[in-house]
Amino acid sequence: MNLFHRWYCRSDGWARIVKERMLPAILKDVDLGENVIEIGPGPGRTTEWLSERVPRLTAVEIDPDLARKLKARMAGTNVTVVEGDATRLTMGDNEFSGAVCFTMLHHVPSPELQDRLFSEVCRVLRPGGSYVGSDSTPSFFWRLVHIADTAVPIDPETLRPRLEAAGFTDISVSVRKESGLSFRARKPA
Repeated sequence: MNLFHRWYCRSDGWARIVKERMLPAILKDVDLGENVIEIGPGPGRTTEWLSERVPRLTAVEIDPDLARKLKARMAGTNVTVVEGDATRLTMGDNEFSGAVCFTMLHHVPSPELQDRLFSEVCRVLRPGGSYVGSDSTPSFFWRLVHIADTAVPIDPETLRPRLEAAGFTDISVSVRKESGLSFRARKPA
């Protein structure tokens, strides 16, 4: 992420959006279970909110600096922070009861790697486990924030078949112009 984007994702303003609007809406009526994996937490504003709502949370972050800082901040809590690549997760099959990723998929540098991420999430989820997430959709402001940044937007029209190809069922994709897209999927029982 570029410097402005890193600053914004750490900001109190973004934290308010995440905690008051975004996550309550996306996770409404979703039971993630007792052992949840979060993909791409960045500076961890979503991690903070989730840690108060699930018994165990594993956050996988590819950026070494962000992972180190989040690990230090979450020390002594129910959160385990792992520096790693979500397209090659080191966790075992069927390990997690739920999985989430919020506004990070567009930072995965290609659709092929995004699809590998979806497959890896399905692999580590237990049968019947939910995968819930969101991502931004391109706008003028979004493009400005992503200057000199990895920005491979998810096409809402192709997300359902991509998640199906990764092994998910019961897929729903919602698009809101002002807030991007959100999705829910389930690993077959």
